[in-house]
Amino acid sequence: MNKITLALGLLLMASVPEAQALNQEIRALFQPDSSKPTKNAFVNQTPNSGYCATHPTECANFRMFSIRVPARFTSSRYVGIFDSVGVKAPAAWRNLTVTNTQTQATEMLAVRIIGLGSNYVLSHPAMRLAGGSTPLEAHGRLWTTNSWVNGVPGPCTYSGVAEHGPETFRFFWKTPFQAMCAKVPAYHIPGMSFDTLDFAYEMLTPNPLSMASGRYVGSLTYTLGPGGDFDMGPLMQADDPALTLDFVLDVQHTLKVDVPSGGNHIVLEPQGGWRSWLENGRKPVRLYRDQIFHISASSKFTMKLECEHSMGVGSGCAIIDRESRYGGAVDVSVSLPNGLTDSAGQPVKRFLLRPQTSPVFQPSIYVDRKPGTLHFEIDKNYIDLLIDNAKGRPYQGNITVIWDSEVG
Repeated sequence: MNKITLALGLLLMASVPEAQALNQEIRALFQPDSSKPTKNAFVNQTPNSGYCATHPTECANFRMFSIRVPARFTSSRYVGIFDSVGVKAPAAWRNLTVTNTQTQATEMLAVRIIGLGSNYVLSHPAMRLAGGSTPLEAHGRLWTTNSWVNGVPGPCTYSGVAEHGPETFRFFWKTPFQAMCAKVPAYHIPGMSFDTLDFAYEMLTPNPLSMASGRYVGSLTYTLGPGGDFDMGPLMQADDPALTLDFVLDVQHTLKVDVPSGGNHIVLEPQGGWRSWLENGRKPVRLYRDQIFHISASSKFTMKLECEHSMGVGSGCAIIDRESRYGGAVDVSVSLPNGLTDSAGQPVKRFLLRPQTSPVFQPSIYVDRKPGTLHFEIDKNYIDLLIDNAKGRPYQGNITVIWDSEVG
């Protein structure tokens, strides 16, 4: 008889909850606006929550908006008359890198916190702790410098109305400087907490006209608790160690080119037509055609040529007599409307295009359906050759002009 013995080791571990960092996504969008071509700015897409959602008029008056996160701070012991609680916000500018999720291109973003608030919760009703005929009066009596709406300590400043209950008081202050704005109790408080964190922020975004289309993401982490970036006083311990802001910048550029009907059929002629040649035998000095197009652009783009025929490496495109194979080079250049420049920031006037190169052009403002010109002209060295060898057949060739917003 075979005897098989299976030994099992049993282990029981009681799990202890670990503090988790908080995350908050902040989104902003850039789309060119034809009604405001000089406004090259991102528009915040993050909806108000917290204080500014409850008091939108107050926040609009101060050009603020707020986000509420479930960050809780709890006193480690009683708060006595020699203690303090309050607000310190990371009001100084901080830089972070945002990265295009497809191209990995990077840009710099700066952020600062310009307002901070919460809802303090007392262990006992304010009237029981400080007396007074109403809860509002009691909240004012509880602190040496009146309530948290009428007695805002510097360098923080008042930002509007507040809400209160028997044990609670919701407030929101502007934070122009990175310093503790401390409130000192006038009475002993057995315990208190801040049950949420409302903050307002300001962003310095990169110039969207210099950014490629796509989503740019980046994160910035702030510490919570005594001595941290968000500090509610030396006794107020944070349930979570950190708050991470996840930024998403969405860039949606426009590049559109409209050519009038028939504009893809280019006939090269002398100025005034062929009458002087036909009637007087006078050879033209120029064979050309200017073709208008309309362009809308809010980002960098390149232009290049593709030729059905060429005159060799380093030259431009060509037109030929398909039977005799005689031909001549065609110079193609472009003039762009005001607001679009070359890579050196210079206006674009008769910029020569070549099949082998892809020059970069860039907007200084959003250009919305403005006229540009493609200039086609026979190289003067080929004019006599083409006329002398004309056999009544056309010289022809296809030239493709490519506008490309995918700039490496």
